[in-house]
Amino acid sequence: MPKIAIIGTTSFGITLGTVLARNGTKVNLWARTEQEAIELAETGPGSNLSNGDSFPSGLTITSSLNEAMSMAQAVLLVVPSQTMRQNMKLVSKHIGKSMLIVSASKGMETHTGKRMSRVISEEISADFRSNICVLSGPNLAPEILDGLPAASVAAAEDAVIARKAQKLLTAPNFCIFTNRDVIGVELGGSLKNIIALGAGIIDGLGYGDNAKAALITRGLTEMTALGVALGADAITFAGLAGLGDLIATCASPLSRNHYVGVELAKSRRLKDITASMTGVAEGVTTTLAVREIAQQMGLEMPITETMYRVLYEGADLRQAATELMQAEAAHELAGRKWKLFSAVKAGRRG
Repeated sequence: MPKIAIIGTTSFGITLGTVLARNGTKVNLWARTEQEAIELAETGPGSNLSNGDSFPSGLTITSSLNEAMSMAQAVLLVVPSQTMRQNMKLVSKHIGKSMLIVSASKGMETHTGKRMSRVISEEISADFRSNICVLSGPNLAPEILDGLPAASVAAAEDAVIARKAQKLLTAPNFCIFTNRDVIGVELGGSLKNIIALGAGIIDGLGYGDNAKAALITRGLTEMTALGVALGADAITFAGLAGLGDLIATCASPLSRNHYVGVELAKSRRLKDITASMTGVAEGVTTTLAVREIAQQMGLEMPITETMYRVLYEGADLRQAATELMQAEAAHELAGRKWKLFSAVKAGRRG
């Protein structure tokens, strides 16, 4: 029986642990304190699980990191992006050479702008870096926990590692595809959260589906432009980790980032909204990181810039939305320092 350690009692961490344990995998879920472990064991997978089941027998909750990591074939890191580094400093002491290291966190480190795989690689031995894999896709935790079908992408620079993650993480209602474009898969999962904030605002303001469709489509183009500039494959953003995740996050009331946008449209303060949430809306901090990257590169990212003004400068929502929709129009693949024309031409030649 395979054994997996999961770091992070987030909703998705609990979901992955439950789904994998149901599928016959031995799962150790690490809680930071004994009290948290006890309370989580008592409450079960979560109130969103419609059938009210408790944790499957194959899942153990422990506050001992040594116990959680002992004999594990893989460690899944499902923690908020801003705590990834501190968690890796603890986990790195327990990683073995053959252990698969999977990041399922969808965000970027604010003060460095680094993707989670980069953060992980800096905190482990160089001998283990080839085992890093990222998991991303349209994965709303309550639906997966409730047994509804979903798909995701496991990406690693080494195709063998990606297939290893695929085999280990696939479950009856959780289909895993593989990819070698780590940059694109990781950026897709992070950048779509910024667009989802805007989609929530549009829904909250009652601007309609035409406006939201325009935002989502322009948002995908903006995501792809940054991805290509950073070395990703443009086609990755048309897949599950790009368009797929973007649709789910922008359309579903289960999305935390969409929720924040809706609540902002009600004139609630950002700090009050986030303080009332049990999970983290990664788009809030990702906006900071991505805006800084765009400014350093001289790259046009109008949606990201607008979301920054709304989140951190108190810009009026309706005025910001109007300005965005009335921005000077050009070819839809054109933007300052965008490389999408060359990417499309390269794709055609391929």
